[in-house]
Amino acid sequence: MSKKRPNPLTPEELTGIKVSSPKKQAAGFPAVSHSLRHVFGQSGIVRGTKALLKLNQKNGFDCPSCAWPDPDDERAFTEFCENGAKAVAAETTRSKVDPEFFAKHTIGELSGKSDYWLEGQGRLTHPMYLKKGAANYEPIEWEDAFALIAKNLKSLDSPDQAIFYTSGRASNEAAFLYQLFVRLYGTNNLPDCSNMCHESSGSALGPTIGIGKGTVTLEDFYESDAIFVLGQNPGTNHPRMLSALQTCKRNGGKIVSVNPLKEAGLLGFAHPQEISGLMGKATELTDQFVQVRINGDQAYLKGLGKVILENPDRIDRRFIEEHTEGFEEYRKATESLEWDAITSLCGITEEEIRKSAEILIAGKSAIFCWAMGLTQHENAVATIQEIVNLQLMLGNLGKTGAGLCPVRGHSNVQGDRTMGIYEKMPDSFLDRLAEEYEFEPPREDGFDTVDAIKAMHAEKGKTFIALGGNFISASPDTNYAAKALQNCSLTVQISTKLNRSHLITGEEALVLPCLGRSEKDQPKGEAQFITMENSMGIVHPSQGSLTPASDKLRGEPAIVAGMAQATLGKKGKVPWKEMEKEYGIIRDHIEKIIPGFENFNQRVAGGEEFYLPNNARELDFSEIGGKAKFTVHGLSAKEAGEKRLLLMTIRSHDQYNTTIYGLDDRYRGVKNERRVVFLNEEDMRELGIEKEQPVDLTSHFRGEKRVAPLFLALPYDIPRGSAAAYFPETNVLVPIDSTAEISQTPTSKAIEITISPAQPAS
Repeated sequence: MSKKRPNPLTPEELTGIKVSSPKKQAAGFPAVSHSLRHVFGQSGIVRGTKALLKLNQKNGFDCPSCAWPDPDDERAFTEFCENGAKAVAAETTRSKVDPEFFAKHTIGELSGKSDYWLEGQGRLTHPMYLKKGAANYEPIEWEDAFALIAKNLKSLDSPDQAIFYTSGRASNEAAFLYQLFVRLYGTNNLPDCSNMCHESSGSALGPTIGIGKGTVTLEDFYESDAIFVLGQNPGTNHPRMLSALQTCKRNGGKIVSVNPLKEAGLLGFAHPQEISGLMGKATELTDQFVQVRINGDQAYLKGLGKVILENPDRIDRRFIEEHTEGFEEYRKATESLEWDAITSLCGITEEEIRKSAEILIAGKSAIFCWAMGLTQHENAVATIQEIVNLQLMLGNLGKTGAGLCPVRGHSNVQGDRTMGIYEKMPDSFLDRLAEEYEFEPPREDGFDTVDAIKAMHAEKGKTFIALGGNFISASPDTNYAAKALQNCSLTVQISTKLNRSHLITGEEALVLPCLGRSEKDQPKGEAQFITMENSMGIVHPSQGSLTPASDKLRGEPAIVAGMAQATLGKKGKVPWKEMEKEYGIIRDHIEKIIPGFENFNQRVAGGEEFYLPNNARELDFSEIGGKAKFTVHGLSAKEAGEKRLLLMTIRSHDQYNTTIYGLDDRYRGVKNERRVVFLNEEDMRELGIEKEQPVDLTSHFRGEKRVAPLFLALPYDIPRGSAAAYFPETNVLVPIDSTAEISQTPTSKAIEITISPAQPAS
């Protein structure tokens, strides 16, 4: 390998933009045609059809895309969305990344390719090893790979020099084994993708309602009188949510959408499983669109609270007295706020806020749901706790059609946390591990994602193992994170497809290919299944039926068990070898450790599913002293300096998380280009920027500057002072030290930037 390190960034090149008007509705026939085009084009008609008909079905496999729940009762035979179809197409593709591919391409050459190109090369087929100083990966046998990992882990001065990352794709079985392996090894360094996404939700909900999860079911959406959707784009990120919103509307409910961008999926939904929807007839979803400025949500929510307090007959006094504490402090603080301060920070008039409040209190129930548009800000925890305050004031917990709903992104990110993938699990969990496995688990908090990056950058983290995900593309401060990974002695990536994290490596690197959810998992000839937990706390089985892309692939639980057996041997008396071939044994162990999983194997037999306990839904707040908590926070919003804007990172419609399926963003009217920045037309005029002019983006934080070059400026309906651009291309702008208070989630939705004409490449 040459001394020049591979480039951690997507190549900075334009691909030929075509711009049209943004759409005003989502789904319909275009969603169906794009779904089939992806699936049949990559998988073939027979394999693709077989996969789609098993997707999200009982006795089928769980979608590898979002965590939106399936209906409890009967399901459509096409129980999937466009994004789910794209994810299945990517997983079931006939294209292969085999040893010949790696022999042909150096990692230096591959690092010059786009993320879209890397994704399109196909499925990984063999375990691959990058030797120290080598330019190419070469094949390695599984047992040799496990021995290499074990040798490296045993050579470290301390277990805390190893970092074990998890993406939200890992199954319950794989996640449970992973955390058990890591803690038996001797560390709590278990960062995960939730640290970068929904950590703020858990940090806000845990102390106030006693559980870091949502409190609603899918049925609640159907029966709610009002649904508030904040910082969320369901049409692209979890399209099946649109059918739940449509049902609410048809049942007489109202929807308020709060977002800086007027996304198509928030405006209208043409249900592709209805004839009228296929023909383009859409249900209008949003009754009021609140186009809040970036990070103006907390001020808007405080305004809602102020209006409700002016209407004491709408406040649920009985609920407050029986189930909460801290109301008087909240009331006094909220009533003292000045309207001018509220409206200037959120960018919404008092009249519009009062209109929202009337919708909220007109009915008997309301749901608040949110995603990363709320969680990735410095004041994220405080903002989400303002939602809790509103719902407590109105008694909107523990009743039909009401509650709190953080909408998780990846399909099992919530299950991973339940299984113990967390750097600071409570002592009660660690005590159960200690008793069952006869060892003393580490008690000191481990590294979250940001701390893990900093530790590797400071050469305090020496080994990095990732169970799924594309760590370098998902991380903030891309160049900083790349240097961190390159400081490691060994990096290990457990993956299905080629991605940029395979190219930004330590001195040595392993790529371990795993089965996809659609594929048969038969480690020793006996078919196995895995389980997941969706956004609403439902545990359900998943079993693939397709022939695997390669006979060299292994299931994630088997890979984790193999690493653990090689590293730990008989420590903890864990039957790793048996678990590797019989996943039911893993579920027996989960049952012993984690409350709510009693009779686990029996309850998921035959494709059945069950709800986990949710104390807040039952109005049981014993975990936090018996009462839910009102909280008081100062009014806040991030404001950019003179001639600066606040940038939020977003997804295009042709991507899921960091996976790029194509170069189009159909709903926003952008085709064949990802290096774009959406700007308010008046801001463009004031800055002297023309439509489609190439510009450079520079972020500013504590005197530091970070540059993302060569973007095309596009006028868009977005509030003054705001900007939006796609990640991972703009993750380079997110400072490693710019994080949310308490949760330490990177502030990817509020980056202070300047925009200037693009400079020639050096």
